[in-house]
Amino acid sequence: MLILSGSWFGKSGFYEADIEDIKFYDCLSMVENFQARSFVVFSFDLSSEILDLTLKKTSLPPVIEVKIRKFRKIRRKKAKCSLSFIGSSLKAEEFMERVERIRKYIEEGTIYQVNLTNRFDFEFNGDSESLFFNFYRNQPVPYGFYLKAFNFFIISGSMELFLERKGNIISTKPIKGTSKSLKFLQNSHKDKAENLMITDMMRNDIGRISKIGSVVVTELFKITKYRTLYQMHSTVKGITDSDLMEIIKATFPPASVTGAPKIKAVEIIDILEPHARGYYCGCAGLIRNEKNFTLSVLIRTAVGLDKEISYYAGCGIVGDSHPKKELDELYLKIKAFYSNNF
Repeated sequence: MLILSGSWFGKSGFYEADIEDIKFYDCLSMVENFQARSFVVFSFDLSSEILDLTLKKTSLPPVIEVKIRKFRKIRRKKAKCSLSFIGSSLKAEEFMERVERIRKYIEEGTIYQVNLTNRFDFEFNGDSESLFFNFYRNQPVPYGFYLKAFNFFIISGSMELFLERKGNIISTKPIKGTSKSLKFLQNSHKDKAENLMITDMMRNDIGRISKIGSVVVTELFKITKYRTLYQMHSTVKGITDSDLMEIIKATFPPASVTGAPKIKAVEIIDILEPHARGYYCGCAGLIRNEKNFTLSVLIRTAVGLDKEISYYAGCGIVGDSHPKKELDELYLKIKAFYSNNF
């Protein structure tokens, strides 16, 4: 089953896919090309293959392709569902200690920024489809979706555009900067510096598959209001003749969920995070044809397996990050999914 929020199509409501076929791939090298009118998921696990690193991985397939006949509009489903918190891969004190370790790496000049994440585990009871609708109701976003395949499912409440191609124009809108206060975000030098750093990384990544001189930053430090928080993003565009697989290999994993420089940041992430990210921090989206596709970054994403579900959240850590403030930001990003305190 695949359900998308209507905002994927510039519409309201929700749409269920009439699925023709679903394929799973163990690596990118197995993929020749994706068919038009399909929905794809790329796991963060692919970072090992693309960056040539040995990293922790999950047991779930790193690439999913859902071939779609058509979409039909559906009503929001209402059924009982509940979450019981089990624990997290990093306790609060452990998360803050790792923030300090990243600051040490930065002081030593090893890296400039790292996105540190945590995994929150729950026992789940009820209907997972309704859980998606509840999540979306709590915080409507542009790239919400629910995908169920065999014994696992993915729920994404992402508001971040990773890559969008329309003809020969390729766009990305990295998010860096989160707060419950608009004024704070507008005046935060730390968040703007972090946003600028990641925007420059995406400018470089997009530049690898764009025509020379075509890459431009069209928005800088734009703030969008969501129900539980404010987010800051910038926009980078370029002109490309590259195909989808070439673009993925040049830009994945997304800079906003790794750090700078990317390869060293991913190595440090693998050291500091006890969990494998799996689909979280990967990307997913619609392929209309080779020159028209939209891929979101899989932030604000949960993965369920049988009766257990894990929700992930993270923060970008820079030199002047304060451990307690980063922890508060981490919990703010969970509110729409699980409103109880930890």
